Amino acid sequence: MKTMKMLVLASVFMLASCLPQSPDQLPRGKASEELTNAVDAFYEATVNEPQGNAHINLHSIMILKHGKVVMERWYNGQTAQMPHTMWSVSKTFTATAIGMAINEGLIKINDKVVSYFPDKLPEEVSDYLANMTVRDLLTMTCGHDIALDFNTLESDDWVRSFLEVPVTHEPGSYFVYNSVGTYMLSAIITEVTGQSLNDWLEPRLWKPLGIKKPEWDDVNGINCGGWGLHLRTEDMARFGQCLLQNGRWNGEQVIPKEWVLEMTTYKVPSGPAGTRLEDMPRLGITAENNQWAKGYCYQMWICSDGGFRADGANGQYIMVFPDKDVVLVLTTDSNQYQPYMDIIWKYLISAL
Repeated sequence: MKTMKMLVLASVFMLASCLPQSPDQLPRGKASEELTNAVDAFYEATVNEPQGNAHINLHSIMILKHGKVVMERWYNGQTAQMPHTMWSVSKTFTATAIGMAINEGLIKINDKVVSYFPDKLPEEVSDYLANMTVRDLLTMTCGHDIALDFNTLESDDWVRSFLEVPVTHEPGSYFVYNSVGTYMLSAIITEVTGQSLNDWLEPRLWKPLGIKKPEWDDVNGINCGGWGLHLRTEDMARFGQCLLQNGRWNGEQVIPKEWVLEMTTYKVPSGPAGTRLEDMPRLGITAENNQWAKGYCYQMWICSDGGFRADGANGQYIMVFPDKDVVLVLTTDSNQYQPYMDIIWKYLISAL
């Protein structure tokens, strides 16, 4: 009887293992012992290495290798079904929408920004403002001398307020991190489609990737673009895997391949948000010691080991490493930036 019971249980287990996985889940694999140990050590480091007022409160980690989830963990009260605040990871989704709109013939990358908002222009349009392009918004080189966010605008009409800020550098020549520039990209999508960015992406990105339409904060009916998106960890992983696959998902070309290659490759020199490029030598910031100094793409960053990443404040990351066939997703509440990156590279990247 005991032998029969064991055979029945074994049969049930084998049958269950052959059943297709839930359609709302990515395929699952198994982590190596080395990777499991590395993740354990990584978590311990996030708890024990920060000193003083520093903190790294890990919320989730998900690692895909060869298209399968080989590691997934949640910490500090987070769960698989909890959407997380993306902060500037939102920017990469906005850039993706711009590429889709270009592919559909709605936008050209060298279009002048002023051409979309003729009723919002200041009385005098400088030559630099007149020459600012969609590409300049994508590369954070729109010509402003200061970083722009919602705290720097002088009115509730963010489009008009953005266009009134003096453009003191030739567009395309000077990198300054600019979240409101991404809001302008969202406003352009709304201008040419008559829909919010989030609504426009629903049939083009969310549904094809199996992502339930997320919440995306807006101002005056325009999704913030540069922040305000809320996604689950697995949603982030789906998007990262789609980029790794050059925009393909389930046999469908969801994001144009040419745009993925364009969006994820080096475009301009960069530095940490809030740091002027000319100050980096004095501060000792170099591409060798800082993950924000390796170059900027289209609303994404270059990182070590041949990777690129979507990057959000407080430690939200979608890192893609084509040479390793790996996607690494992290959500965090952290006030550490390069020190957190050092921990990621020390404990995780070497094990991938």
